[in-house]
Amino acid sequence: MIATVRSARRLEGAITVPGDKSISHRALILGAVASGESRVRGLSAGADVQSTASCLGALGVEIDGSIVRGRGMGGLRASSGPLDCGNSGTTMRLLAGLLAAQGFSSELIGDESLSRRPMDRVVGPLKQMGANAAWPPLRVGGGTGLHGIEYHPPVPSAQVKSAVLLAGLYAEGKTSVIETVKTRDHTELMLEAMGATVTVDGLTVELERTASLAPLDIDVPGDFSAAAFWLVAAGIVSESKVKLVGVGVNPTRTALADLLTTAGFHLARSKPRFEAREPVADLHVRPAGDLRPLRIDGGMAAEMIDELPVLAVAATQIAGTSVISGAGELRMKESDRVAAMEAGLNAMGADVVAQADGWIIKGPRRLEGARVDSVGDHRVAMALAVAALIADGKTEIEGAECVEISYPAFFDHLEYLA
Repeated sequence: MIATVRSARRLEGAITVPGDKSISHRALILGAVASGESRVRGLSAGADVQSTASCLGALGVEIDGSIVRGRGMGGLRASSGPLDCGNSGTTMRLLAGLLAAQGFSSELIGDESLSRRPMDRVVGPLKQMGANAAWPPLRVGGGTGLHGIEYHPPVPSAQVKSAVLLAGLYAEGKTSVIETVKTRDHTELMLEAMGATVTVDGLTVELERTASLAPLDIDVPGDFSAAAFWLVAAGIVSESKVKLVGVGVNPTRTALADLLTTAGFHLARSKPRFEAREPVADLHVRPAGDLRPLRIDGGMAAEMIDELPVLAVAATQIAGTSVISGAGELRMKESDRVAAMEAGLNAMGADVVAQADGWIIKGPRRLEGARVDSVGDHRVAMALAVAALIADGKTEIEGAECVEISYPAFFDHLEYLA
């Protein structure tokens, strides 16, 4: 599919972005082993979350719309074949943690892109816990029991942290993860809401073995990573006025909003509330004022890793030189996002130089419509669509169907706002 996007004079309206992808994965997985029926409204409709639901179905879990019929901590059954995680690294890594503790063996597979992503990061700590775990291909489970460990992830990763904690639910003793940078804490919050004994002390998360989990009842907040595209778009398209309804504003997710505000973007929040201990608010964005160059290093990059492609778009419109570094992880996502954004933005007339772990971007540059390639990566496709809104003429984005992975209605929302 080729999506054609033309320049916009203004963006205006109120939209509800898809349910948070990270929370959706966790609600399904933890709901699957809860004692009773969980009600999870507003699940992400993206292909990644559908992959998680499909895998859980193969493990004997009934999911009927918003209802997840939990099978209890020991109720999962062996799948009749490999579990297909599609393009979803979250599905593969989190399920690896849960299934490592089961008495049966499971094999987890994925598409070509997912098969290239580093799964040794999760295999290592699971083996330390006494699990049968190997990769490639990724096989886990079928052992005799796990024991808790103290784990220090060499690379900040909420997915790896969550995998260790999910295995820790079944492990003798206590399991702790000690991070160098605080990553998304959705797993910890949800486990606590479901009755698990979780202790968070700074960068340390500690979990005790858990006999049972209470069912969930949650309206999944809007995905901040999806909202990020509109925060940037409305900030750089003149005369814009956009409201994003019911977005998750967990502090471990909103580093981008803080950075944009510091750089000169006009962002505001209203109607703060909570859903299963997750903070939620409506977000309002207007065109940015005088913008200051961006400086991002390792710790900051880890906190906003999924938002960096669209942040690179913003940097093309800021006077001076912006430096985004410490983001080598971008080269190991669904695509090499560092290379993909350099190619796409430079094709549109930007001045972007890729580094090993990010970009050096000089601005402001007037962008021109061009034919660009999403390389099958949903975040690259959406970031280039935002760039197209400020480019003269029309921009054609190849492989735009990949937005189905996380935000199926993205181009519909773009048309509505523009």
